[in-house]
Amino acid sequence: QICLSLVKLLFYLAHSPLGSIVLLDFQPRQFVMVDGNLKVTDMDDASTEELSCKEDNDCTLDFPTKSFPLKCSAAGKCEGINEKKNLFNAYRYFFTYLLPHSAPLALRPFLSDILNATGDLRYGINETLKAFETVLHLYKSGLYLQKRPPLLKDYISLKGFRTAEGEDYKCWPSYSHLGCLLSVHSPEEAAAICNSQAQCQSFIITQRRTWTGRPLASFQSSLTDLIPDANSIVYIKRSASSG
Repeated sequence: QICLSLVKLLFYLAHSPLGSIVLLDFQPRQFVMVDGNLKVTDMDDASTEELSCKEDNDCTLDFPTKSFPLKCSAAGKCEGINEKKNLFNAYRYFFTYLLPHSAPLALRPFLSDILNATGDLRYGINETLKAFETVLHLYKSGLYLQKRPPLLKDYISLKGFRTAEGEDYKCWPSYSHLGCLLSVHSPEEAAAICNSQAQCQSFIITQRRTWTGRPLASFQSSLTDLIPDANSIVYIKRSASSG
């Protein structure tokens, strides 16, 4: 969510009515999340000026660990230097820390491609935004899910019940520090996650949803404390219910 919101912001800056805007003091502390969107808190160090040049050799974009040769345009400006500077800063301050983690395994190669392409500046902001939107579509639609034999048949469903909230086994990356609370596309995906965790004996699809609209599933090791709830279904492993 943070990275996608940042890319949308940089897309706007690259195509603003004032021209391509560069953030000269590009640090994580300069941004804040407001209602799920990343905002710049300080525009004092923003600039629309692009580096003047006479030849391509005048257009090297330097960072502490990398340098990138750019083209000198016929207008005597280094082509795309503001956009590329913003994008590489997004890569080194945000993407490298956030993209490799938390995504479903099937989506990680797509995020690795974005990471590598922005780290080498092979992608501009247009291509980067398109790549992020593709990943988001795969994530929200469930198209990333690999075809496998149905697993939900290994579970008994108890309609009209939910489990009591409380501390249980923990997993990563959980939305709750008290237990294992993960976003899922469907009960079938939740069954696959439960099967992959030795402690998991049951799960419930909660009414809560993430920013992408995906429901949160609570995975539990205990079958006790079932509470009547007309809007809920508890899924219990058949092997666990046999006792």
